[in-house]
Amino acid sequence: MTDPDYRWLFRKAPVMATSIGSDGTYRDVNDAFLQRLGYRREDMLGRRPVEFVTKESADRIEKELMPTLRRRGRLENKTIGFLTRDGEIAECLTSSVVEHDAEGRFVGTIATYLEVTDKAWSESKYRQLYRSTPAMLHTVDADGYIVTVTDHWLQKMGYRREEVVGKPVLDFYSEADRKRFAGGRLREVISGGEFLNEPRQMVTRDGAVLDLLMSAISDRDETGKVRRMLVASKDVTERNRAERALRDALAENARLREELERERDYLREEVNVAMNFGRIVGTSATLSQMLAQVEAVAATPASVLILGESGVGKELVARAIHSRSPRADAPLVKVNCASIPKELFESEFFGHVKGSFTGAHRDRVGRFQLADGGTIFLDEVGEIPLELQGKLLRVLQESEFERVGDDITRSVDVRIIAATNRDLEQLVVDGEFREDLFYRLSVFPIRVPPLRERKDDAVQLAQHFLERTCNDFGRKPLRLTRSQVAEIREYDWPGNVRELKNVIERAVILSKGEALRLDLSLPRRGGRGKQADPVVPSKPADGILTDQEMTAFQKSNVLAALNQSGWKVSGAGGAAELLGVRPTTLAHRIKTLGIKKPR
Repeated sequence: MTDPDYRWLFRKAPVMATSIGSDGTYRDVNDAFLQRLGYRREDMLGRRPVEFVTKESADRIEKELMPTLRRRGRLENKTIGFLTRDGEIAECLTSSVVEHDAEGRFVGTIATYLEVTDKAWSESKYRQLYRSTPAMLHTVDADGYIVTVTDHWLQKMGYRREEVVGKPVLDFYSEADRKRFAGGRLREVISGGEFLNEPRQMVTRDGAVLDLLMSAISDRDETGKVRRMLVASKDVTERNRAERALRDALAENARLREELERERDYLREEVNVAMNFGRIVGTSATLSQMLAQVEAVAATPASVLILGESGVGKELVARAIHSRSPRADAPLVKVNCASIPKELFESEFFGHVKGSFTGAHRDRVGRFQLADGGTIFLDEVGEIPLELQGKLLRVLQESEFERVGDDITRSVDVRIIAATNRDLEQLVVDGEFREDLFYRLSVFPIRVPPLRERKDDAVQLAQHFLERTCNDFGRKPLRLTRSQVAEIREYDWPGNVRELKNVIERAVILSKGEALRLDLSLPRRGGRGKQADPVVPSKPADGILTDQEMTAFQKSNVLAALNQSGWKVSGAGGAAELLGVRPTTLAHRIKTLGIKKPR
């Protein structure tokens, strides 16, 4: 069939049709099309289709239909409103196909038109309502290509309509979602039909990632196959960002709170029971021998058992070992074993979770976890009840524990230093201390000599405490006299360094002028195990005692009565009976004078 024959068939076809050239103008129009619009052929040839349609259709051709046709090569049943010569609007459904030559070059477009006024009008109104809906909506076909979008969708994404329509919706997804729905997965989702509030991410024109919750409904054909899917998106980017920031802030707060609670618990214990005597002072042979042991064991991971009487400075030795060890930069955590009630032993050592027992109002970090990477100092370890020693032994042997009320096993790396003023070997013989725990603790025992075995060190310590006390109390420097040095050497110091420090502090408080009143604070008679006489202040020449001297005398007298009664306040043989006062009066006086029972 020749070209004239084809032209004749085209022009006489009983359906409206046009041929549009590569330059976008009418190359030919058939008789049915001319008859319906009332134009002559020469009126239309060489002119663009947008010149013969409504303003809305012209806009749609430019922004939606032409981009789709260029990308997909065909259009099906798209609504266009033509303007007749008389000004009437002819609503038509157009279907178009692109022509290519043998080499694949674009030749033109053939379009046919079916006038369906009522349906076209309804679709036009639907399209107007759809685009102006103040929601982020987009419609895709069964293959995932964008059919249309709302103006709000374009505003959120930052695109123009012609840049979007006809493109795969995956082009606008985030990289993660493109991978998730690649390989036909998107078609499966579309064919599955409706879904509700599924998370998706889309990327705007400027590269910003939007977190969306998408819901969809489907338009199906007679066979139930999905033809189109209408998707509504809810932007939750700011909400998610705020939630992430809140979670991060809460996590950071929890971490900081846990750190502060660890420090608070540790510092509280330090303030309550610490024995802070500063540096180790002395040059005696016994002290030098002990310090040599400290230097030898400090660099090793061996457990150390520090033995010695009360007040000799066992904690100071523990600190010296820790400070000279590879763990010096990590914490040294002290636990006073004698001060922990049985029912709180596990909680103090290993921690607990909220609600694990009455009074557990929050999670608590135990001392072993606090000391992780460092050293734990178990002071007065001999006071741990026998029934609780097994719990301690387990964490020492296996370096593992569980918080009270928790089933998570935690691991720790802790060096053990223990101290006691009791004879642990005798306690083992008496069945009051576990033998396996004793050997676990006493890998390297160190005995701290009492002060009576280092008389010269007592003088050096006294001078050290005197200088520091004067400085702390804001007093002018005081000096020890020869007679006072002799008294210090002569006294046996049953309370060891702690007693010496207390005596010096009391002497500074009671001193006037430049003379140190050691006579007002040092017991007259020494001797280990002996009870010191009540201190009576020397009577001045004028026979009058100052108020401060009277207070010191009263305190010394009360202490003597308490010592004689074994710190029994009331009852037969009690201190109140010895002093001739009511027990309540004595209790008030003890509190006023700041007297505390020695441990």
